[in-house]
Amino acid sequence: MKTTFMANASNIERKWYVVDAEGQTVGRLAAEVAKVLRGKHKPTFTPHVDTGDFVIVINADKAVFTGKKLQKKIYFHYSGYTGGTKFTPAGQMMEKFPTRVIELAVHGMLPKNRLGAQIYRKLSVYAGAEHPHAAQKPEELKLSNN
Repeated sequence: MKTTFMANASNIERKWYVVDAEGQTVGRLAAEVAKVLRGKHKPTFTPHVDTGDFVIVINADKAVFTGKKLQKKIYFHYSGYTGGTKFTPAGQMMEKFPTRVIELAVHGMLPKNRLGAQIYRKLSVYAGAEHPHAAQKPEELKLSNN
């Protein structure tokens, strides 16, 4: 009788991938990135173990929204103090903090627990085309969307 394979920290091989966000739709990009971070693209995927790879997203400032989301989508932040709510439209967020838009989209697609926090740490997002991870020799990840 064969047993089901269960991944653990000793038998996980991690790769580094770089994704170019130029011209990509934010939500579709985030879904693909979250899948790779979580490890769902691997045959050794185990739900309770972080089996995913590292992902570097470049050109985050050139990602696009569909429809009227730049005007209508609102990002909400609460400081914890009375009256400390801040509402920021997506267009303004893309101008000031383009990396945060991608980070929030990917973060929302990961598990809401300690495992999700551990997975999220493997994401690096940069507004421009340069990144400091050349020593890891990242492979280019082709996305199936767009």
